[in-house]
Amino acid sequence: MSETETMPRWFSPDAVFDGQVLRHGVHVGVDAAGVVRLSDALPEGQVATPLAGTISPGFIDLQVNGGGDALFNTSSTPEGIATIAAAHRGFGTVGILPTVITDRAEVMTAAVDALMAAWGQDGILGIHIEGPHLAPARRGTHAADFVRPMEPATIAHVRRLRKAAIPVMITLAPEAADLQDIALLSGLGAVVSIGHSDATAAETRAALTAGAGCFTHLFNAMSPMLNRAPGVVGAAINSTAYAGVICDGIHVADEMIGLAIRARPVPDRMFLVSDAMPTVGGSGRFRLYDMEVHLEAGRLVNDEGSLAGAHTTMAEGLARLINVVGIDPVVALRMAVTVPATVIGRGDLASVAARQAKDMVVLDQNWGFAGSLAAQP
Repeated sequence: MSETETMPRWFSPDAVFDGQVLRHGVHVGVDAAGVVRLSDALPEGQVATPLAGTISPGFIDLQVNGGGDALFNTSSTPEGIATIAAAHRGFGTVGILPTVITDRAEVMTAAVDALMAAWGQDGILGIHIEGPHLAPARRGTHAADFVRPMEPATIAHVRRLRKAAIPVMITLAPEAADLQDIALLSGLGAVVSIGHSDATAAETRAALTAGAGCFTHLFNAMSPMLNRAPGVVGAAINSTAYAGVICDGIHVADEMIGLAIRARPVPDRMFLVSDAMPTVGGSGRFRLYDMEVHLEAGRLVNDEGSLAGAHTTMAEGLARLINVVGIDPVVALRMAVTVPATVIGRGDLASVAARQAKDMVVLDQNWGFAGSLAAQP
């Protein structure tokens, strides 16, 4: 290969998000192997392609139930996981936690087995176990027949995953698990996330003290914040724990998301999730348990008329955070990239240096997803 062929291709975007701040006047080079580098000045003799918009590391989504017509609960194979990851990559999400929700014990076993077999696949960052150890009153679309207290089998699954150094997030309700269980799971290195809970603020704070460090889809499926009863929501917002949030204009009012972000006592504790179902990158319906779930005016509803996950992407959430909620673009980008990467101990995923162009996204001037850097003409 000649020296000319190995020279990088250069782009000059309006800005580059480097995981921390927006940098202006920076040139982005992509070499023959697809590796990205930044330079404040173009090398002599090089010409850059102008890009209207921002280049950023791809999105990290810690709650992905499905995509491409595959649901993790029912497509618990390496192939099913690959289908889900590929569907979301098409919308700029380059790393996911496939999420298994409340189900029969054998479904969790199959999901863990599949994740371990798929470990090393492109974009698979670990697993999110959402349930079955939830509060029945806050189960949402999770099947009541399978909701149950913490059991040794779940702890054994987490222990097995962590022994293989696979990141684990586990959503549970403090009412369904002893504080000793929370401490044990946290001690194993799992991210213990409080969700689907009707706990009081005091019970929630006790779980945080025991080792919980995160909240699952803030505001949804948890005791609300009232004037004399702060609930899980109030305890979450006042804490320094991390909290995921769905920003689709359906699950949470935009005003409440803005309030929560501004009210946190320390920055960089909120992150975006999609809570996406198989319809993302797929058709408009799927089966969950024994019910059909279908799209209805942008909402996924089951036979009971309840919300059943989300039909949205991280890219849509990011654009809505900036354009509708009014969040500063740097804060929003950190919510879509930097904070979730930090939560699972993968801060490298928020950097630009030495990244592959396929893992970098281009955002247009309205913060919409305009494709991967590798796909730019």
